[in-house]
Amino acid sequence: MTSLAEFKQAPHKLLVIPGPIEVADEVLYANAHPSMSHVSPDFVPVFGDCLRMTRHVVSARRAPLSNFASEKSSCPRKVAANLVQPGENALVLHSGYFGDSFTECLETYGAKVDQLKAEIGAAVSQEAIESALKAKKYRIVTFTHVDTSTAVLSDAKAIAATVKRVSPDTLVILDGVCSVASEELRMDAWGIDVVLTASQKGLGVPPGLSILVASPKAIKVFESRTAPVGSYYASWKKWLPIMRAYESGKPAYFATPPVNLIYAYHASLTTITKKAPLLEERFQLHRAASQQIKDTAAALGLKQLALNPAFAATGMTALYFPAGVTAADVLPKLGAKGIIAAGGLHAAIKDTYFRIGHMGITAVDETRGDIQRVTTALNEVFAAK
Repeated sequence: MTSLAEFKQAPHKLLVIPGPIEVADEVLYANAHPSMSHVSPDFVPVFGDCLRMTRHVVSARRAPLSNFASEKSSCPRKVAANLVQPGENALVLHSGYFGDSFTECLETYGAKVDQLKAEIGAAVSQEAIESALKAKKYRIVTFTHVDTSTAVLSDAKAIAATVKRVSPDTLVILDGVCSVASEELRMDAWGIDVVLTASQKGLGVPPGLSILVASPKAIKVFESRTAPVGSYYASWKKWLPIMRAYESGKPAYFATPPVNLIYAYHASLTTITKKAPLLEERFQLHRAASQQIKDTAAALGLKQLALNPAFAATGMTALYFPAGVTAADVLPKLGAKGIIAAGGLHAAIKDTYFRIGHMGITAVDETRGDIQRVTTALNEVFAAK
């Protein structure tokens, strides 16, 4: 069998869409682990370590529930099924496509949902949030920390502070699929009750893992519900004993976890939490990489979707095409230079812009030269336009 020292992934174009992202050799190698029993003595401590390291990444030492299973779209379902009873009110802060998808999920489980919509390129203001919370009692407030469709960053710390001040019983739910491990996040210190994320973006693992961390406050709300949980597979009643068992070093069974992906996740988390650059420096490196991309775009006359720097994510950038230019004029040319970027996603403007991801090893491993490759390709493609 090939050793890790010998293993190199196949040559390929540089993947800089906003997820999936480039994956390190050691993570792909771990994903190729021999098939294992999910209750074997070898696997149990790997699973337990992942639970502990996940909490470290989101700065949530007090969180009693870390949970991961297959498929990213199960994240909103876990919130809708466990924390909101039919007929209860939910407030969704909308900064792009994923505000709509969270709304649809909540409504499917019987919640009464109100949206606060920001203009494209902006996040919802604290004044609008405060006004909505004073007008109605909400069980939860949800927001997308970085909306992948717009590259808009919402101020998680400020949102949580506003909710805590105006409506302290309301739970704060952060969709961190496109932010965890690339944007600064302090779950405990900021008062976030649930963080949802997935494996294929800043965490640097192949797609397939849905990850959730819940606070003690969120668990109490779950335990006090009077209506039955509206999902069998997503029920925390099923998963809490499983996670507690694995973290204590004991096997347990409800459903088979994606064992090989968890080995890959363990490899990536070990790098993020225990090796240089450590988490705080990773945030700084993401900011530096982001600035390089954004400065290059600005020099080329490319306008960001983000209306001002306060709304601009550090893990990705969304850029309008110049007048008369389309995705067909740009994305294939970037592809010919070995760079895979993404087209638009927001339905109202999807043909007018494109997106570049700069998360994970692309941002933090400067020896790879990924950011330089992207900026060089942007200059070559756009300089003549």
